Amino acid sequence: MVDPKYPGGGHATEGAVDSLLPEGVDPARARLLFVHAHPDDEAVNTAATMGHYSALGAVTVLLTMTRGERGEVIPPALAHLEVGHPDCPDTDGTALGLYRIAELDAAAAAMGLTDRFYAGEPPALDPAVGFANGAGKYVDSGMSWGPDGHAQPAADVSPAALTAADPEEAAAHVAAAVRALQPHAVVTYSDDGGYGHPDHVATFRVTVRAVQLAAAAGDAENDAWSVPLTWGIESEVDPADRRLQAAIRGDLAVKRAAMAAHATQIVLAPDPQDTGYTMSNGVLQHINTTETYRLLDRRTP
Repeated sequence: MVDPKYPGGGHATEGAVDSLLPEGVDPARARLLFVHAHPDDEAVNTAATMGHYSALGAVTVLLTMTRGERGEVIPPALAHLEVGHPDCPDTDGTALGLYRIAELDAAAAAMGLTDRFYAGEPPALDPAVGFANGAGKYVDSGMSWGPDGHAQPAADVSPAALTAADPEEAAAHVAAAVRALQPHAVVTYSDDGGYGHPDHVATFRVTVRAVQLAAAAGDAENDAWSVPLTWGIESEVDPADRRLQAAIRGDLAVKRAAMAAHATQIVLAPDPQDTGYTMSNGVLQHINTTETYRLLDRRTP
């Protein structure tokens, strides 16, 4: 059932605004770009928000930096897709990444997204920059715990991994998407990536840099765009934080549907009113339908 600590799947919002958009921008005419590291991150962290703005008529777009090739697979019937499994057909997660494309498509449909694409797919592609790794994409870096207790890429991280990429190269591809979409708001992680996953931290850094690059003077085919507001995902509103914070309330059914689409990664409680879910670590967590953010950057459009 619903956790009494989070009635309705929400949490405290005192001191936070209720919009990610600049003042005066009609949500029905707004454009928002969400930048995430892996499939399922968008569902767990921002599905309520994305569904909320989609329902209001906004152009709501998702850019995913990798295909989540190093995810830990939960369903036994699909365990062979996980890297390291004796029956896995590859050592780099290609099969799992391909499988997760359909999961991401289903999640995008549940949230009513206008569009979704990966880094390296137009418009998140700067042809003049390309990919030094020769793969034409970035792959999941995996994660391990370092001797200092901090998260780091997997020991066998791929040369094509997001964390191995030149940050300026990756930022150029995200900036291409920003210039093409001209969003009123960009949403990504905060500086710690939520829980320190190296791909999340890299995505934060790349996105913040991309906003800077996109604002630089362009040419006739590459017009500059200054993103009015750039937001970082937070776990809750911090009344002691003097920076602008926002809290967006969404629909539980939409967020559950988006999370359910990622069946390789998430197990939901069977009761549609139950907010409980687990991931590969088996730790019970609860869906929040009030998602919170803090302002990372503000610019004059």
